[in-house]
Amino acid sequence: MKFNIAIDGPSAAGKSTIAKKLAKELGYAHLDTGAMYRCVAYFSKLKDVSFDDEEKVASLIDAMQIRFDAQGNVYLNDENVSNEIRKNEISMLTSKISAYPAVREKLVAMQQKMAEHKGYIMDGRDIGTVVLPNAEIKVYMVASVKARADRRYKEYVEKQIEADYDTIYKDIEQRDYQDMNRKTSPLKKADDAVEIDTSDMSIEEVVNTIRRLLPAEV
Repeated sequence: MKFNIAIDGPSAAGKSTIAKKLAKELGYAHLDTGAMYRCVAYFSKLKDVSFDDEEKVASLIDAMQIRFDAQGNVYLNDENVSNEIRKNEISMLTSKISAYPAVREKLVAMQQKMAEHKGYIMDGRDIGTVVLPNAEIKVYMVASVKARADRRYKEYVEKQIEADYDTIYKDIEQRDYQDMNRKTSPLKKADDAVEIDTSDMSIEEVVNTIRRLLPAEV
């Protein structure tokens, strides 16, 4: 019998990387909720909608179709936007629009509908506390700002995305503050989540740590 796994944590803690690998090993579906919010920010910018207009931004979601493929690519209305939504500008805009209750209400409903039949690994910032409060396994991943900035910078370089290390470092600090202090669904560890500091851990070490939390029959 399959169940749901919730992985939360701050920006660039490695949530999506771990979730993708674990999903592949278990034969589960990975749902990157952060990418969904990034899609909304990207689409809003594309449509030249004011990011201060909560209702207008939320209304755009009705015209959006978001899907993921087995390789982890993100498609918005059938366009591969995997690289575009990861840029620094979109990251900061995402933090702003993800604080809007109207936006969160629509996306959370979409995410909960997807996970009804179990067998999902979801990562984000409020999965264990809001989206899937009854998830059978909850993990809260953290890492130092330096470790996260190093990873994000390396990721950008590998994808040939223009990047400045100092800007990335400062943006991560600002994103942490915004995510932890927003009024709606702030980033926080669920009471029953297991915390894992990934600062000095390899991908395999993190995956193995989570695997030890799973029932023996999985």
